[in-house]
Amino acid sequence: MDVRNCKSCGRLFNYFTGQQFCPACMTELDEKFKLVKEYIYDHPEADVQEISTEFEVGIPIIHRWIREERLAFSENSPIGLACEGCRVTIKTGRYCKKCKDNLTHGFSNVFEKEEEPMKKEQKTVANPKMRFFK
Repeated sequence: MDVRNCKSCGRLFNYFTGQQFCPACMTELDEKFKLVKEYIYDHPEADVQEISTEFEVGIPIIHRWIREERLAFSENSPIGLACEGCRVTIKTGRYCKKCKDNLTHGFSNVFEKEEEPMKKEQKTVANPKMRFFK
């Protein structure tokens, strides 16, 4: 267990994993998240700066919510992040659909290639009986 200072209020708390905020500040952030989500629903063309000043939430926190796919924006919204794979503008998440598909396909190919050598090894050990010569 690790004891750290909260990034927001500076209080000490038991840090396990994840964000470096104390439980009180995390509860406050969750409440602000709900308000921000409702605001975006009512004002689909709002930008990040407007949301940040309206709810006193830092821009990096709003970007984190977008990367975590907790917030999504309409196509006509000025808010957009760059895909981490190809740098195309996306409205939520870390990767665009094309990059997600490429990653998924790439991982499935890796697993298929790993299975083949194991099958060949099993074929070579077809008769594992011990033999004794006198």
